[in-house]
Order: sequence, then structure tokens, then C-alpha cells
Amino acid sequence: MRLPKYLGCLVVGLAAFAGAAQAQQATRIVVPFAAGGGTDQYARLLAAELTRQGTQTIVENKPGASGIIAASYVAQARPDGTTVLLTSLSTLVTNAVMYEKLPYDPAKSFVPVTQIAYQPTIVVGRTDLPYKDIKGMVAYAKANPGKINRGSPGASILTNLAPVAFEGMAGISTTHIPFNGDTPGLQALLGGQIDVQGTSITGPLSHIRAGKMRVLGVMDARRMPQMPDAPTFKEQGYDIEALLWYGLSAPAATPRGAVEELNRKVNRLLSDPEFIERARAMGMEPRGGTPEQYGQYVQAEAERWVPILQRLNLPKQMH
Repeated sequence: MRLPKYLGCLVVGLAAFAGAAQAQQATRIVVPFAAGGGTDQYARLLAAELTRQGTQTIVENKPGASGIIAASYVAQARPDGTTVLLTSLSTLVTNAVMYEKLPYDPAKSFVPVTQIAYQPTIVVGRTDLPYKDIKGMVAYAKANPGKINRGSPGASILTNLAPVAFEGMAGISTTHIPFNGDTPGLQALLGGQIDVQGTSITGPLSHIRAGKMRVLGVMDARRMPQMPDAPTFKEQGYDIEALLWYGLSAPAATPRGAVEELNRKVNRLLSDPEFIERARAMGMEPRGGTPEQYGQYVQAEAERWVPILQRLNLPKQMH
């Protein structure tokens, strides 16, 4: 029995629509931190703008274990260019030093797509603390050993490691309390459960502007434009810089063509003046480049931070 002409057209149209929908499968950016934190906010801005430009993109949060949960998930994902991991120092470098065993290989499980941003590590504190900057915190810690509770988004994340390296330099120690991302730690800070937190400017920015938190120090060579009154560590006598950086990495077997296509789309966005302005408003400095440049940058950061971690001789973590 022959279908009426209009029904035949409908069947053909539905088949074409299904094929197009499959071809236009959404790109997923898997974020290793809880929703609401600074990195998550930036990933969502990136996803929204990519979607607006025609590449449907969503953010999927898989927090915990210093990024190991998310990294393992993406390492095992289908390598078709639609699933990428938001990568950083912890997932690609320091987890290999800080953890006994990983369910993924930082050097072999992924291919670089592009760097997407950077920002300095900062230390924030409650406004009712008896010190108002890093210099004051050091004096307090020396006079009151073990009294400072310091939060971080995870043991092997730079916003923990940089403060640990600084504490060794300054001759003090704090009690480290790791959280599954930036937001839970900042909420604990607001609630008075911890005293200070290593973080970036994005997550706590609104709380700082509302007078609920204070920047004690910035780990960069210059002050931040978002918080020009916040002093750097160098201004306070401590020569340390620590830049948080973020990129996109795909499962290792992802075709080169898919990597290059996503690289082009993301880099086109990162150079857009309107996007740059919005990113800077949340404390991020967009930075792109080729896959090779991102891979070289990761290697350079490994050569910098791995020896520092080895000298600190921190206890191995279990994920």
C-alpha cells in the first residue's frame, strides 16, 4: 500500500530532522567543581555564548576528589568531540603527585583543545578576623599555632597548593579543610566554620563587594582590576605568584578534525570584545591558543609545580 504524498513527505522530513538532531548533538563541558563557583560560572558563560553562536553547549558538573571524578568520566567518554573536560593544574599535573593511584592518566587520557582563561590565586578571610591582610595573618599564626582553619576546593588544586607553598615559605601552618569545589568552602567561610580560603576572585567577588569577606592577598605581580585595594603577596614581603589556568581537553582518541573545529569555535569567542568584557567582570582573563600551545603550557606548569610538591613531601591522598 502506498503512503499518501503528504505522509511520505512527513516521514522523509522526520528522518531528516532526526539525522540533523543527531549531527547537532550538544557539546558537553564537564566541570570538576560544584555549580555556582567561579570556574563553573565561566564555563556557563562560555557554553551560553557558544550556543548563541550555533554550537549547542551544556555544562555538566561532576565535583569531588580534586577533579578525579570528572576527569575519569571524560577519559572514558566517547571520543567524538562532543564531551570535553574543563582542565586545570590539578587534573593534568598535580593529581599524579598527590594521589596514590588515579583512574586516568593525565598525560595519556586526554588531548589538548585550547586554554580558555587564567586568574591569580587569592586568599580571602572573614571580616571579623583579628588580621586584615597576609602579613597580619602570618603574625597571628605564629602567635597562635594551629588556630587558623583554611578551606580549599581540593587537596591537589592550586588554591590549596599555593597557600601550602606560601606557608612553608612564611614558617606557619594552618589546618586544611578541603571541600568539593569553591562554593561549599565560601559558604563555610560565610558561616564562620573556617577562617580563610584559597580561591580565585570569581566566586567570592559579590561577597567581597558586599563587605562579607576580605581579600588578604593576591598571588600575582600586580593588583587585580576588580579589587584594586587588595594588596599582592609581593607588596607584603612574600615573593610568590600562582596563576590559576583553565582549558578544555578531550578524550585521547578524539579525531584531530573534531579537536581543531572546537578549537576554532572557542578561540573565535575568546577574542570577541563583548565576551572579554563579561569574562573580566567575573574575574577571568580569557586566553586561547592552539592545541599545541596548551599542551606546551601544561608541560611548563608541570615542570614548575611538581618539584615544589615533591619538596613539600605532602602525604598521598586516596580518592
